Amino acid sequence: QVQLVESGGGLVQPGGSLRLSCVPSRSILSFHDMGWYRQAPGKQRELVAMFTRGGSTNYADHVKGRFTISRDTARNTVYLQMNNVKPEDTAVYYCNVRNVVGVSWGQGTQVTVSS
Repeated sequence: QVQLVESGGGLVQPGGSLRLSCVPSRSILSFHDMGWYRQAPGKQRELVAMFTRGGSTNYADHVKGRFTISRDTARNTVYLQMNNVKPEDTAVYYCNVRNVVGVSWGQGTQVTVSS
């Protein structure tokens, strides 16, 4: 129902920065919540950061102080700014949105942190 296109992934050195983008096929203002998840090889998919409709921003403990979720309504885009990245941040990152009728996932974008 909602298509999500992620971009911005790639190879980055430890301590570097990266910004991921997600462009939904519907207005970002229409979602109850939206955010980013990630899945590393051999690991379960986990929450990274999310916005709720009430205006709160939640982050996983292991990214607090390093990652920032934001949105640009003019571009209908949600971002994940990743600073001071670590090798353990290596994963496929997925955009996620939820509305009254269900949950939608993007195809994912690979982030690899390595020197």
